[in-house]
Amino acid sequence: MILNKFSLAGRVAIVTGASRGLGEAMALGLAEAGADVAVVASSAKIEEASARICDLGRKSISIQADLADMAVIPGIIEKTLAEFGKIDILLNCAGIIRRRAAIDFAEKDWDDVININLKSLFFLSQAAAKEMMKQKKGKIINIASMLTFQGGILVPSYTASKSAVGGLTKALANEWAAYGINVNAIAPGYMATEMTEAIQNDPNRNPTILARIPAGRWGTPEDMKGAAVFLASDAADYLHGHILAVDGGWLGR
Repeated sequence: MILNKFSLAGRVAIVTGASRGLGEAMALGLAEAGADVAVVASSAKIEEASARICDLGRKSISIQADLADMAVIPGIIEKTLAEFGKIDILLNCAGIIRRRAAIDFAEKDWDDVININLKSLFFLSQAAAKEMMKQKKGKIINIASMLTFQGGILVPSYTASKSAVGGLTKALANEWAAYGINVNAIAPGYMATEMTEAIQNDPNRNPTILARIPAGRWGTPEDMKGAAVFLASDAADYLHGHILAVDGGWLGR
């Protein structure tokens, strides 16, 4: 039955950036579909996300780690394997943004965003893929953005990182498909989260954004669950290097 292909029963997932917003919602979505989840974030709120997953009847561990430091990556893999014995799914959602005009953009703000949004994504994917290759199956899901396709304003490092995530998703898919690993990405549109509160509350920008979205509303973290479950499941076994826009129709406008 086709619906069985969407089940994640018996699967183990790592979700980064899972203490709030999109990451937490997708971690819960994977758990609702049957997966046990290692949730990773720098915030102590990670314990709350892990508890919500356990409330669903799934197993979960919380791993507090600052992904700006690549030295934490082996520990994330080791703790997940020690608890669950395998890694089936990696969902790279951790990300930050810094807003400033390109002419005034500081080197530190550039490096901070690139390190979290791109560098840690690559090296955590590399570490997880080494384990997935042993079982000849795995799913890696990256979080891209509308700025994977567009330039945006006042966010040069974020745009650069998310454009690179799109290209890296395709590059890793090309190399790792032969090992049974699917590497794909989700590109969220304008989502109502803490990260976008300033724009949501802007009396000038918010109306122009809503006017451009055919669905007529901002997205919610809940809107990300279906895409995450699909790409993590057997139903997506023949998808490689795809960037799935969950944007209310923004790109087609």
